[in-house]
Amino acid sequence: MNMEQKSKRLERGAGILLPISSLPSPYGIGSLGQEAYYFVDQLKEAGQRYWQVLPVGPTSFGDSPYQSFSTFAGNPYFIDLDMLQEEGLLKKEEILSIDWGKLAYDVDYQKMYVNRFGILKKAFLRWQEKNAERKDESVDIRKKISEKTDLSNYRDCMNLSDYQDFVDKNRDWLEDYSLFMSCKDYFGGVEWLSWNEDIRFREKSALEYYRQLLKEKIEFWCFVQYKFFEQWSALKEYANGKGIQIIGDIPIYVALDSADVWANPGQYQLDETLHPVDVAGCPPDAFSDYGQKWGNPIYDWKVMEKDHFRWWKKRIRAAGSMYDVVRIDHFIGIVRYYAIPADGVPVDGAFREGPGAKLIEAIDESIGDAKVIAEDLGVVVPGVRKLLEQSGYPGMKILEFAFDGNRENEYLPHNYERNCVVYSGTHDNETLLGYFDSLPEKGYTYLQDYTGVKKREELADAVIRLAYQSVADTVILQMQDILKKDNDARMNLPSTIGQNWRWRLKKEEFGEKQIAFLAKLADIYHR
Repeated sequence: MNMEQKSKRLERGAGILLPISSLPSPYGIGSLGQEAYYFVDQLKEAGQRYWQVLPVGPTSFGDSPYQSFSTFAGNPYFIDLDMLQEEGLLKKEEILSIDWGKLAYDVDYQKMYVNRFGILKKAFLRWQEKNAERKDESVDIRKKISEKTDLSNYRDCMNLSDYQDFVDKNRDWLEDYSLFMSCKDYFGGVEWLSWNEDIRFREKSALEYYRQLLKEKIEFWCFVQYKFFEQWSALKEYANGKGIQIIGDIPIYVALDSADVWANPGQYQLDETLHPVDVAGCPPDAFSDYGQKWGNPIYDWKVMEKDHFRWWKKRIRAAGSMYDVVRIDHFIGIVRYYAIPADGVPVDGAFREGPGAKLIEAIDESIGDAKVIAEDLGVVVPGVRKLLEQSGYPGMKILEFAFDGNRENEYLPHNYERNCVVYSGTHDNETLLGYFDSLPEKGYTYLQDYTGVKKREELADAVIRLAYQSVADTVILQMQDILKKDNDARMNLPSTIGQNWRWRLKKEEFGEKQIAFLAKLADIYHR
């Protein structure tokens, strides 16, 4: 490994996977407010160095953070309402008058969809009133901003606390996103492929017409993003100040119903009607006997290569600004991807060659000071291993994949190399307790022998200890596993819809006992 590759390794340390949506909150879903700051303090006390979150983009049908209306935007659900109240943009009674759901451990996305945007629009209207008299002043502010040498990232924009600057500096994605969301509202929430033909094909006259017609809506969506990134930037700065790095997660693909595809159709394999020719997915595997048809449009890699991966560079630059570490989901798709006919089923698909090292070069050019984790799970062909080695990125090891009885299984800790990240399980896996229930007798016995633990109630802690004592540079545990939750707390069951992404941490559930246990392990194993 050369020096350039070595610099891509993560510091030896440990962290917790807890989505923003899973934070405690009286308002139905986790936010970027007080509980997020409290969790950072708990991470510090527990000897942790990392907080991993799931994608934070605005979710669409199915509530999956991996199917977002924009790869650049933040989720309006995560904007903290108490902070808006402190700014004078909301009244407490307005917030409390809304039914946010009755279960502290569950997200009711239907209630979120119905109620969250109404309260944000009240905040927006008050913000407009509050700032109306400052329009002339903002011209002078923008003049001063224009003299600043570097405003390339979100944090600079937020520190200036200036809405117009945020809009100006993020116009290359914000303009399309805000118009996309405004048109979506105007057309009753249907996907963009069902809009009127002129705006669907982004005819110049149509773009001008809808920008004028929906001017107020467009500014609302810009305001929402301004507030999201203002709060996100403050939280990240606080976490970094406590020695906590934030690991973000970006899906390799984007949703079909997104501003990304609508605004950049030439970057995808679409037909003359703008419908996908093929869509992304995977063949039958450990997660699904049927295979998975994700439905995402597939990039036209040849077109992307011709423009030097311009869109990808912009995406990675934004991610590198938001996070300290970027986990790239489905890394193996960079080497080869599975294409399923849009009207077919997973077994109809076929593997095709991806961009490989050319995309890695573009990522490295754009990532800035952030580092990368490669989600290299699945059927790993030699080309994936070679690219991973060339890139220097750490791959992933999953302990729930380890105990099949094969002593050479790459997920067993005695087979690890240092440059990797070990997980108990990911958001797509069972919880540890659920995993123990599903293990065949042979695997369960091997797990007992491997850990030296016979009592079932001690196995979860033993598996966690395996991760901490391994040579892997980094350990990330799901909060559900730390709390010893069963599969009722599972975050996602692939190939299903309706009950996923809903689990939430109850207030005070992660407490002194768990914090002391993790802190002790972090000390013993120098994490």
